[in-house]
Amino acid sequence: PAELSIVNSCSPSQLEGLCSFLQLSTCPEPFLVRFCSWLLALTPDLSYTSAAVLAEQLFLRRVLSLTQPPSRHLMAALTAFCSKYSHPLCRVLVAAVLQEPGEGAEQTKLMCELVEECLEPHSVQLVLSQVLEVPLSEKLLPVLQAVLGRQEVLPPELVNLLVLTLCQQAPAFATSLSYAKLVTAVLTVCHSQVS
Repeated sequence: PAELSIVNSCSPSQLEGLCSFLQLSTCPEPFLVRFCSWLLALTPDLSYTSAAVLAEQLFLRRVLSLTQPPSRHLMAALTAFCSKYSHPLCRVLVAAVLQEPGEGAEQTKLMCELVEECLEPHSVQLVLSQVLEVPLSEKLLPVLQAVLGRQEVLPPELVNLLVLTLCQQAPAFATSLSYAKLVTAVLTVCHSQVS
């Protein structure tokens, strides 16, 4: 709809107000898919800040409240949004999931799926750097495994930080099979950068 072009002229607080007025954080998921397809058709593209506000309003509450695998509509909306705005989505979504206490099994699976299938290479690097900023836990190991599974060439400073983190955390994961698999993956994928 032509009216949607208003999002390009809103300040962040106005955009939050608009999302709240439209009840986008609780709208039915089939509508969420349609709304994301409208956003992708907007010209000019959304600014980084506007995309981050929309990522938060559209997805954050839904993702943090997952107790079972996301619906196909939610995945379709996330995938569509990711196709153009993966960096702001990662900045908002991944950061919130990482700060969430507890196991968060469904959130971890969702992050792995986004890393494996949706994110651009620069966004995969962003996810890695975000994960390495928080204390490592068993729930984060699959996310690191997914990042390495992409077989992307990682910047040397990120590889060094990953190796250093794994070395420092080794005693805490002495009996973890996931940790052992992750170390093997690092040695396989980054062998030329690990001495």
